[in-house]
Amino acid sequence: MIIGPKYKIARRLQAPVFEKTQTQKFSLREERKNKKRSFRKQKTDYGIQLNEKQKARMFYCVTEKQFAKYVKQALEKKASSPTATLLKSLEHRLDNVVWRAGILPTHLSARQAVAHGHFLVNGKRVYVPSYSVSLKDKITIREGSKGSKLFNELEEKMKETQSPDWMSWDNTKKEISIKEGTIAEKADLLFDLGQVIEYYQR
Repeated sequence: MIIGPKYKIARRLQAPVFEKTQTQKFSLREERKNKKRSFRKQKTDYGIQLNEKQKARMFYCVTEKQFAKYVKQALEKKASSPTATLLKSLEHRLDNVVWRAGILPTHLSARQAVAHGHFLVNGKRVYVPSYSVSLKDKITIREGSKGSKLFNELEEKMKETQSPDWMSWDNTKKEISIKEGTIAEKADLLFDLGQVIEYYQR
């Protein structure tokens, strides 16, 4: 996925969707711009929904085609909440799981590491960042990759990391396990999935 100039994208979306844009420079600039925005014409409902969709897409580093597919699948599952189904699909992507666990610092670095084959799912090497993990899956670092600088001081780093309730980390085995649990929409998502669903239902 070609991202482009991350800082400019974050400015346009008015949210630090890429972790590296969460800097003092970004915060100060946004604070100054927010003062000016109060005098600007308000966005339409469509504009707000489009912005939320783009923030979600960039946060998870997902292409437009992939994202639309996730939304379509969520809407087709009428027995459950579309927003909950969409969130689960996005959160269960292998690159997101690696990032959420705290193994790598950003979505982009986790995506690249998966694409380079550094991780195994249930003992099998996976190269696809969008691979969807399931209940009881085990994600481990490939033996030949453990010496990579990507995983320097991993044991100490993971001691300070709080993983989501729906996964667990075994520091001895260097293994992520997927557990049962509700994936709640959190403030750090920076976007409203309800608005995203409405965008695709227009």
